[in-house]
Amino acid sequence: MPAEVPESVLEALRKYDTPTVCNVLELFECRSRIVGYTDARIKACYPSLPPMVGFATTATFRAGAPLRGGDTYMGLGAQVERIAALSGPKVVVFQDLDDPPVAATFGEIMCTTYQAFGCVGLVTSGCGRDLDQVEPLKFPCFTAGTMPSHGYTQIVELEVPVRVGGVWIAPGELLHGDRNGITTIPPELAALTAEGCAGFMDAEAVVLNYLRQGSATASGFVAARDECKRRMTELGKSLKSRAAAVR
Repeated sequence: MPAEVPESVLEALRKYDTPTVCNVLELFECRSRIVGYTDARIKACYPSLPPMVGFATTATFRAGAPLRGGDTYMGLGAQVERIAALSGPKVVVFQDLDDPPVAATFGEIMCTTYQAFGCVGLVTSGCGRDLDQVEPLKFPCFTAGTMPSHGYTQIVELEVPVRVGGVWIAPGELLHGDRNGITTIPPELAALTAEGCAGFMDAEAVVLNYLRQGSATASGFVAARDECKRRMTELGKSLKSRAAAVR
């Protein structure tokens, strides 16, 4: 089940790009800086779309061989029933068990179906298709590539931990994704992360505004960077202190 994260917090997270969210998560020092986000294999199909924020509803998938007695989209009905029972914005996350992928995980019909049942995006370790038809839906999709055929589509297991782009994603995991990739967000840190994004961007603005004013010097840059670091350090102390109180 998705964690209890207020819609107001999810809406606040949608205002920021995924790198900023990752920057703020680092300040909590709650995990290694090289875990929790997808690697370079997973790319946004529609990089101009705004950030995707929602809770993972996971599945495994294969398309390499026909299932005796099964239809082409084996398991889709059961998956939709499960999705319909979940609350909050949902992100469909597939692990393609075929290695390498042999067919597309999704197309126009599947994306339209998922969107109709409250999903706000889709992530797969495999491939997609029908990209021109899906684009008008404004439905964020993240894949490792494209293929023109659906093969012998089979949705194998529902709501199990899956590995996509080097990161394990559990059912109900809070995800944030944009053209830069996808990161998980510990639900207990969601509100503080959203709040911290504004402060982090203000700290970065000290350096950026100095450089953009047109008469930068090396010493001035060092001073601006020191002030930026000071603000980030103070922000990190505040966030960690407040996070300890809610854990």
